[in-house]
Amino acid sequence: MNKKNQLSYKQALEELEKIVDEIENGEIDVDLLAEKVKRATFLSQICKSKLKKTQEELDKLLSEIEKEDIKQEETESEPSL
Repeated sequence: MNKKNQLSYKQALEELEKIVDEIENGEIDVDLLAEKVKRATFLSQICKSKLKKTQEELDKLLSEIEKEDIKQEETESEPSL
């Protein structure tokens, strides 16, 4: 498992927010700024990737539910003999 997959969405987001706060408040030394921006970019990519994966999974599940609903409606609307 690589380092990217070890962080949860929540962990990545919290660390990203901390870095952003430090940058906004001028708390990061100029010598470390580039390193922190690289880390923030990496964390942002993790968050985007996890959100995209979750969205795809939800879309798939909702599609399956919709298909089941359509099947059920078709079954219920068939005339009984």
